[in-house]
Amino acid sequence: MTQPPMQSRPMTPHPLRRRIRLPLLLAAGSLLLCPALSPALAPAPAAAQQQGSEPLLRRQTVAPLPGALDQVLMVNDNNPELIRGPGILISTFSAAGRSVPEAHLDVALDGRFDLFSHHVYAGRPETLNSTLWLAVVAQPRGDRPVQLRLLEGSTSLSQSLDPAMAGAPFLPLPPLLAESTTPAWAGPGSRVASELLRRDRSPEIPQAWTLEPGQPTTLVVLPLPVRGLDPLLNGRNLQLRLHSDGPVSLATLAAFGPLDQPPAADTWAALLDGGLSPKEHEPTPRGAPGRMIYSRVSGVQVGSVWRGTITSPGQAWLRADAAPISWPIASLERGRLGTEQVQTAELKAFYPGTAWAAHGNYGVEYDLTIPLRNTGAEPVQLQLAFESPIKTDPPLGGLRFNTTPVRSVMFRGPIEVAGLDGIGGRPAGRRRFHLVQRAGDQSEPLGTVSLAPGATRNLRVRLIYPADATAPQVLSLLPVSASTAVKQSALQPASSTP
Repeated sequence: MTQPPMQSRPMTPHPLRRRIRLPLLLAAGSLLLCPALSPALAPAPAAAQQQGSEPLLRRQTVAPLPGALDQVLMVNDNNPELIRGPGILISTFSAAGRSVPEAHLDVALDGRFDLFSHHVYAGRPETLNSTLWLAVVAQPRGDRPVQLRLLEGSTSLSQSLDPAMAGAPFLPLPPLLAESTTPAWAGPGSRVASELLRRDRSPEIPQAWTLEPGQPTTLVVLPLPVRGLDPLLNGRNLQLRLHSDGPVSLATLAAFGPLDQPPAADTWAALLDGGLSPKEHEPTPRGAPGRMIYSRVSGVQVGSVWRGTITSPGQAWLRADAAPISWPIASLERGRLGTEQVQTAELKAFYPGTAWAAHGNYGVEYDLTIPLRNTGAEPVQLQLAFESPIKTDPPLGGLRFNTTPVRSVMFRGPIEVAGLDGIGGRPAGRRRFHLVQRAGDQSEPLGTVSLAPGATRNLRVRLIYPADATAPQVLSLLPVSASTAVKQSALQPASSTP
């Protein structure tokens, strides 16, 4: 969950080899290179980050987000983020008969389930040309073969020198970029989220596997190379949406191997019978006072998609005069924005010393419907925005925003919207935008919605919470003509529902 801003650097010559100079801060993930900006640690208040800048309080309603997470299991593989040694990253295999039983979570996966995996590799000190290999293996839990299908899947490196391997460097994109037929991304989490929204499949990922009983089947083997990079730092994001016709176990494994060829097949079976790759970042115990360290997730969470329909109480629609109003996205402990709502997926099983909940909901899809109705006698025009207010927990009577941009990037990824004003004011179809938002940013609007008296309009908003983000954000519906941002005062009425 590391989000320092990225700037690309030009290629520079080197006496021994062509090298790509990467930024010293890799946004998808070098916590150790920039611990102060890592959301695995409790971030400093944004007002403190921007000395001499008084935040603005935009007085408005902040309401809990309707809907809930589904019950689909997601194997969440993000601890360690920075891999320092070979071993098991996460395993849902049974511990029975294993040399290191504590390395296995013993969770059966059956039917629909997901995998979210995000890691960083910083090379080995003895060589400039090392490659870390990541493997995903699966095995039936019974004595018959199991058919495993890929429904959707994407993977990307932070940096790739091989055209056959997808890469997504952290390019300095504008805060709001409307996509055309060509998708935009900055960083591997952004690219994977974009491809999943478009239902594209990475060619590195097969479409189906037959899992034979009694032995693990390798689903994918993916490199994390650092050869030719300066500094020696690379990241990989992987997300799979899967369906099996029987119960299976799944594991992700890390191994050092040849530069251009994966380790031998028996390497993975040997690693599966070994111990864990070293973990990082002990979390603050649930409910403990004081500074909070969220840590990174290494476990099986309950929830893959949050679906909800946003309406006014007792109505089948949302009244247009409810604006200005915002709903949290990925609200979490100590980041509820006054709503008392924690959207974080709970973990069915996890390793000791790692996060005890899926803070940030990485890889979770938000699929929201807003049936708007103008119940007034005058035409109205509203703006839809996706924003990154200053993280708060108690009610403030609105949302706080910075008056001067700060350095830390809080959201970097795509969002898809249908139903905004199009040509002639008619509802437009699906439109995609790429956002780059810093802490406390009020966003440019994604678009407008114009409603005559009595008119209705259905909006649909989809996003997949990307690895290159720090929770929480908000989805906002704002009057076009209203100027609701004011200097924060001592008077802080409680947030309410529409």
